[in-house]
Amino acid sequence: LAGLEHVVSFDLGGTTAQVCLVDHHEPNHKFDFEAGRVRRFQKGSGLPLKVSVVDMIEIGAGGGSLARIDPGSGLMKVGPRSAGAKPGPVCYGRGGTEPAVTDADLVLGRLDPAYFLGGEMSLNLEPVRRAFEARITAETGIDVEQAALGVQRIVDETMASATRMHLAEKGKDPRRYTMIAFGGAGPVHAWNLARLLKIKQLVVPLGAGVASALGFLVAPPATDMVRSYVARLERIDWARVNALFAEMKAAGLALLTEAGAVPEQITFRPVAEMRHVGQGFEIPVPLPGLELSEANVPAIRATFFENYRDRFERVVEESPIEALSWRLSCAAPGWTIDLAGAVPRTAAAATAAPRTHRRVLFEGAGWQECPVY
Repeated sequence: LAGLEHVVSFDLGGTTAQVCLVDHHEPNHKFDFEAGRVRRFQKGSGLPLKVSVVDMIEIGAGGGSLARIDPGSGLMKVGPRSAGAKPGPVCYGRGGTEPAVTDADLVLGRLDPAYFLGGEMSLNLEPVRRAFEARITAETGIDVEQAALGVQRIVDETMASATRMHLAEKGKDPRRYTMIAFGGAGPVHAWNLARLLKIKQLVVPLGAGVASALGFLVAPPATDMVRSYVARLERIDWARVNALFAEMKAAGLALLTEAGAVPEQITFRPVAEMRHVGQGFEIPVPLPGLELSEANVPAIRATFFENYRDRFERVVEESPIEALSWRLSCAAPGWTIDLAGAVPRTAAAATAAPRTHRRVLFEGAGWQECPVY
């Protein structure tokens, strides 16, 4: 995945779908986040917050989202009501009576009733068919398979519509992106979502259903420190700045060491949030080290102009520059886990024969006999 420049991260679980854009040429952590917008999708209509965030959207759609017929319009709706973990979808056999997205996936052949949850759980199709007949077919006259296709179509278009808005708001073209799908239900719906968004490449990684847990095990422990000190670039007391960084370094070392990191392996990335005097927004400017002096001013000024030009496509060199906040990102290497046996060891193993075959219903193509790997 290292060669992918533009990624749409798609996580679909039981109650919500999360979509996040990852552009490798942009910082992963944004420092300009907006809250309390007067107009929902209009940038600049809210309050800017200077905090570290991962910019993502959540959509009220998941494997547990319930399908129903709206009494007013007579149209089928999916979500936002959810079956939850208990009783869950009808196919779980735990008391659910209303058909959910997971039930529709089972009807369509997207799920193997005999091999669910890694083979630890089996799914029952007959109660699902009865639930569709009672809740959907009886009120619309369409058969169970078409009702299940309708559920899939609605939930996929709901996710695609919200993702289109998110991409458009940021001026991004989905055709330039690769989708990476994970979560319990993400890979089940990812192909259709990618098709609706005109995304041409889809990646389903190892352990997609437990990617969050896997990420928790391997993610590098990290923390961000920040201190405020406002001064013009040419008037900065560098001894004071060095003292702030020394204080933040000591606090970061203590936190990460307590989390199990090796002190000698911890890295530090200093950043100053700077702007032209009189501006209302600042930009992050990487600094050359933790101990700075007047001699570093020309390099810091040049880095500020470089980042300013990247963001605003122009610079105003005659305007004075000021720093507002000083940040220190502290990070340790992630832990290595043993995946022996989880990935093919040879090319021959990677091209192994399918485990089984299963009939799957596709919209516009009918039932197809599909290999399952």
